[in-house]
Amino acid sequence: MAKHKAENASLNFTRIAGRMEIAPLLEELDAGSEMWSKDTSRQRKVRCQRHTRNIFLRAPLKPLPPGAKNANDVHESRLAPAAARFPLALALCERTAAELKAELGRATLVALLPNCQVYPHVDVGAYYRVRDRLHLVLRSPQGSSLTAGDETVVMREGELWAFDNKVRHFAENPSSEPRIHLIFDVLPGPGRGFHVLPATPENPLPSFH
Repeated sequence: MAKHKAENASLNFTRIAGRMEIAPLLEELDAGSEMWSKDTSRQRKVRCQRHTRNIFLRAPLKPLPPGAKNANDVHESRLAPAAARFPLALALCERTAAELKAELGRATLVALLPNCQVYPHVDVGAYYRVRDRLHLVLRSPQGSSLTAGDETVVMREGELWAFDNKVRHFAENPSSEPRIHLIFDVLPGPGRGFHVLPATPENPLPSFH
């Protein structure tokens, strides 16, 4: 279960919880393994993610609202069709958001392929600046290396981390098997959050439900 108080914090990383129960999530994931090939848009369209595979659980609301240039500025999200196959993963995201007194945004199961990397990038846009990005490590026997800014951490299976995706970051998988994370975003309540940027008149905080 996620904890309200971080166990380990640095400038760009916060370990929220360790040793979470992930065996049921792995069973659910293995039972739906064919879903990795259902939607290839992320690795085709987002160059820095070209060596990943993903399963969307919650995705940006479509069609994009008037005036939105891309999904990075869209706050609203929706259940993706694949969510019905992964109720345990979705429930964990919802439960964690509730425990953090936050609102769940997008959620994705992501596999980084063997001997590959997520290339350096920054997550820009109104959606990202006011949200925390969380990683739950599901399968990574050697640990998952993630660098943000000048800091690098190795995330272990069952650990839940928040990190600052508003700074330049990248991930590496030097192992011979895919590294699988459950990645999801939460919108903290006013005055809360781990690595969010302050709202501004140009980028106001969206309505908190």
